[in-house]
Amino acid sequence: MTALKVRYDTVILGAGAAGLMCAAHAGPSTLILDHMPKPGEKIRISGGGRCNFTNLHAGPKNFLSQNAHFAKSALSRYTQWDFIDLVDRHKVAWHEKTLGQLFCDDSSQKIIDLLLAEMAKAGATLSLSTSVSDIRQADGKFVLALDADGRQQTVSARHLVVACGGKSIPKIGASNLGYKIALQFDHDLTETRPALVPLTFGPEARFSEMSGLACHAHVSANGVGFDEALLFTHRGLSGPAILQASSFWREGQDISVRLLPDLDLLGLLRADRSKTGRRDVSTALAEHMPKRLAQFVTEKTQVSGRLADQSDARLAALTNFLADWRLKPTGSEGYRKAEVTLGGVDTDGLDSRTLESKTVPGLYFIGEIVDVTGWLGGYNFQWAWSSGWAAGNAITERLETMSQA
Repeated sequence: MTALKVRYDTVILGAGAAGLMCAAHAGPSTLILDHMPKPGEKIRISGGGRCNFTNLHAGPKNFLSQNAHFAKSALSRYTQWDFIDLVDRHKVAWHEKTLGQLFCDDSSQKIIDLLLAEMAKAGATLSLSTSVSDIRQADGKFVLALDADGRQQTVSARHLVVACGGKSIPKIGASNLGYKIALQFDHDLTETRPALVPLTFGPEARFSEMSGLACHAHVSANGVGFDEALLFTHRGLSGPAILQASSFWREGQDISVRLLPDLDLLGLLRADRSKTGRRDVSTALAEHMPKRLAQFVTEKTQVSGRLADQSDARLAALTNFLADWRLKPTGSEGYRKAEVTLGGVDTDGLDSRTLESKTVPGLYFIGEIVDVTGWLGGYNFQWAWSSGWAAGNAITERLETMSQA
């Protein structure tokens, strides 16, 4: 266990994206704790190991919350351009993919190293493989009982920042500790559920037959839709379009899938009928989608055989099905596959500028644990950077004010 002082100005729980960012700005007498042996595990595995660290289009419209305005303050004061500048100053090479998504050219470890360097420069202390067994308030301070490899220690701090993250991906350390702390200090929680998660379907959907196939699609749930890739899996549907829609879907509801949304498929099939009418319908479809999917669609719609034998009405029935394929998921892959947790600490109890509790002075909640959930594509990392920065700077400002008093 790292040799720790008895007293700190600030203790941060969670060495993930938000916690590390906060530690870089909260002042030198800062202790950041994590029960995992390495920091930034979600950063490390994100983006296929290259970390989709922000998005060029990040703004309040890209986030879900019961208070749509809550994230505006932090996002506007520490923007994607600020984090890009930090990445450039550390000479981390990056590139843009589709829809404004920014990735490291090399390993996501570069972003972790960047944050650790900033934290070390600020003078903060990092203690890993350290769990918290108890938290209480005494004499205006937060008193924490710590445990590491059977060794106990007690530390206290004027400020406690909860950056534990949500419930998603338990295998890399996700837990409900942050929610327990929120409830302990009488903060309300909004409903929490897996988000940015693959959706599952029963065997009657026959999606396992097409496992591994991908195509472009427009997927919508609750009236909100996304144009991106769709992927068939053994258990259902995944891919960016499905992950995005999953944040808006609720159990028992349908989703709508429009395959080949950018094509006038009816016009193309009618043209093919006049030119190459002897071809099978599935063969013509396979020019625009994977062959196995084309066969599935013709079986599903019962529009098969030669193109020349198909009336306009039958071709329209096939293309109408592709334009609005209604599907009812049986569920999702849950927190084990969810990229983030939707919902969390109710923003009504937090100051939007500082992320501080309105009822417990010195208590802060940042990052994924707050009821602010981003779209797929780097938005959740930007919320981590923005909220961590906002809380860290608010703490520094308060400490400066106290020292001048």
